[in-house]
Amino acid sequence: MIVKRTNSGDQDFRSLVSLLDRELAIRDGNDHSFYAQYNKIDQLQNTVVCYVEERAIGCGAFKKHATNSVEIKRMFVVSELRGQGFAQVILKELESWAGELGFEECILETGKKQPEAIRLYQKAGYILIPNYGQYEGVENSVCMKRKI
Repeated sequence: MIVKRTNSGDQDFRSLVSLLDRELAIRDGNDHSFYAQYNKIDQLQNTVVCYVEERAIGCGAFKKHATNSVEIKRMFVVSELRGQGFAQVILKELESWAGELGFEECILETGKKQPEAIRLYQKAGYILIPNYGQYEGVENSVCMKRKI
C-alpha cells in the first residue's frame, strides 16, 4: 500500500471523488444538492490517494477551517475494500500532514446515513460537536472534531 500526498488536480483523486459523489447521491437522496455545494474540489491543496497494487482505492482531503484547524473532506474507499483499515490509514495521513503544517485540530461533517463513517471517526478519537457553519440546523449532519 502507498499513500500519496497530492492536490485536487490529481486524476486519481478526481476519479475517486466521482465515485464518492455517485454513492452520496443515492444515500443523501433529496439532500444531495445541499451537500454537493460544499464539496467542490477545485481548490483543495491537501489531498491524499491510497494505492494497492498500483490501483487507486481511496482518498481524502483537508482544507483550512480556522487558524488552528482543518476540515477533513472527501473521505472515500472503494466499496469492495471497505472494512480493511484503508480509511484509517488515509485519515491518519491527513492528520499527520495537517499537524506538520502547524494545525492543532481536525473537524468534519458526515451524515447520519453514513453510520460506517461515524464509527470510523469515533474509533479514531473524534467526538461529537454542535453542527458548525452551513451544517447548523441540518438534521442529517453529524459534526465531529479531534485534537491532533
